[in-house]
Amino acid sequence: MAGLEEAVDALAREGDFHGVVRVDRGGEPVLERAYGLADRRHGIAMTPRHQLGIASGSKGFTALAVMSLVEDGVLELETTARSLLGDDLPLIDDAVTVEQLLAHRSGIGDYLDEDDGEVTDYVLPVPVHRLDSTEAFVPVLDGFPMAFPPGERFYYCNSGYVVLALLAERAGGATYHDLVRQRVCRPAGMADTDFFRTDALPGRAAESYVRVDGQWRTNLLHLPVLATGDGGIHSTAADLAAFWTALFAGRIVPADVVARMVRPRSRAPEDPRRYGLGFWLHESTDVVWLEGYDAGVSFRSVHDPTNALTHTVMSTTDAGAWPLSRMLTAELARP
Repeated sequence: MAGLEEAVDALAREGDFHGVVRVDRGGEPVLERAYGLADRRHGIAMTPRHQLGIASGSKGFTALAVMSLVEDGVLELETTARSLLGDDLPLIDDAVTVEQLLAHRSGIGDYLDEDDGEVTDYVLPVPVHRLDSTEAFVPVLDGFPMAFPPGERFYYCNSGYVVLALLAERAGGATYHDLVRQRVCRPAGMADTDFFRTDALPGRAAESYVRVDGQWRTNLLHLPVLATGDGGIHSTAADLAAFWTALFAGRIVPADVVARMVRPRSRAPEDPRRYGLGFWLHESTDVVWLEGYDAGVSFRSVHDPTNALTHTVMSTTDAGAWPLSRMLTAELARP
């Protein structure tokens, strides 16, 4: 791995990368590097033990919490959102199901359209400090008409995963955050993964940064103060490696459920990638990954179950992770 380490170091320096890179083979780390600063204001160096936000990467955790409830008989894939929403969010079609929400095939309107605007925009329609629970998102999700009939096609939808968090809470008898902690993080041994308020980050949580008016500023005013089903948990590269091992060992949900979740349900429009239930899938192989992009966050964790090979790149800027992840994808695919 010496040549790979040199290549990662060079690309990280070239791109002024701030974050963490890790590669695991056969469940063991073969490369782990930290670059730049975890806190630019105080000059605190990044370390592999720092916890970084993963934005939409945690949609996979939402999907697993929901599928765990399905496995327990608390929910079904055919359960309609309406059966638990009651009178809330009346513009969601009565036929929308849990499975369609998981697969981004529900057709519901999205409160956060990633194709509209820039990552540096202040996109939330209410003060971010109000968004401190999943139920607090209900007014934010309201008022968006259906984009297409349920099940018609794939369209990546953040609202769908917030709705899934709502359904999980209302059916599961616990907060969404506790469901993920208990049903995903705990069985995976992810002791350093959790939901943090952005205005009260603990000591090992790295700050995330957005370039605004030529200056680096934290993303505090760009995102909900407490993340929910569509993304925003903090984690470490080591915990992500543990996650993939636990997932494919059947320790989070049984192996047959994992197989259902990584079975292709859709092909992304104008994109060779496929999508299952909460996971991105390679266009032709069994490689699976989680990724996230938001104000002050870029993240990708890629797992090849056939070769027991994982790489994770986590960055405190919105573009930092992509060059390194692309390079690792290419280099690790070489025979």
